[in-house]
Amino acid sequence: MEPLAQLRWPVALSVVAAVLTIGLKGTAYALTGSVGLLTDALESLVNLLAALTAYFALWYASHPADPTHTYGHEKIEFFSSGLEGVLIVVAGLGAAGYGWHRLVFPEPLAQLEVGSALALAASLINLLVARLLLHYGRQHQSIVMEADGQHLMADVWTSVGVLAGLALVYLTGYTLFDSLLAIGMGAHITWIGYGLIRRSFDGLMDHAIPPHEYERLREVIQAHLPAGATFHMLRTRLSGARRFVEFHLLVDGDLSVREGHHLAEQLTQAVTRVLPEVAVTIHVEPVDEQESWEPEYLRRLGEDPGPHSSSSS
Repeated sequence: MEPLAQLRWPVALSVVAAVLTIGLKGTAYALTGSVGLLTDALESLVNLLAALTAYFALWYASHPADPTHTYGHEKIEFFSSGLEGVLIVVAGLGAAGYGWHRLVFPEPLAQLEVGSALALAASLINLLVARLLLHYGRQHQSIVMEADGQHLMADVWTSVGVLAGLALVYLTGYTLFDSLLAIGMGAHITWIGYGLIRRSFDGLMDHAIPPHEYERLREVIQAHLPAGATFHMLRTRLSGARRFVEFHLLVDGDLSVREGHHLAEQLTQAVTRVLPEVAVTIHVEPVDEQESWEPEYLRRLGEDPGPHSSSSS
């Protein structure tokens, strides 16, 4: 995986795109008086703030672990994507609210052809940059880049709705289409923002890795255990693109420290081969000791409390 510092250039490109689209959409609104174009231009202002936030988050997340952040700095990506989600929700609600206002108090529109052409040019810029961000975000599992891409795609869909509304206004002469589509696209944008907020909340709460990765992890560990050994207390969490895996390895109590260490190293290597960007922590314990089993905690994790649960107090 490329260092996060090398992935900031697509986000920097989104900053440039936001500046360009603010100018294009602002001009389009000034010419037409369309409420849809106004909300579209306001969303580009939000895009600019979000892109700057994402750039800072990637810069900060690229810092290596240090004495005060011993697990690294990647979790700031969740703060950034959460902020973007909030900004998207605000933009969506604002678009819907202003669309409703203009539905109740309609105003005439003018120069729709020129305004639509400018809005279309801005949308094409956003579409190209959004696809780039989404590609890199998914390829490198960076939630902040993916959030920025989703934000720009929300802007693209807003512009599509606005242009459709302007086309209907041009064909029918009824300005209510401009307002109705502003309301509809505002609701759609709000839903996208809610999704980003939910993902960010899960990340900040140390959400476990996806179920299919968890099952694959269990299969790999089980496949590399020697006879008589087992494992439990498997816990996982996500921090940006990094995965943290921790479990207890229960082995024969007479095994030497060296042998136990070698087995733990073999399991670590097996896990790192199937999970990208993973940090593995293994606690070696004697399988036949009462202290190695914590039945109540194992039950909370959804695991079998083991043969020692019946004798626990």
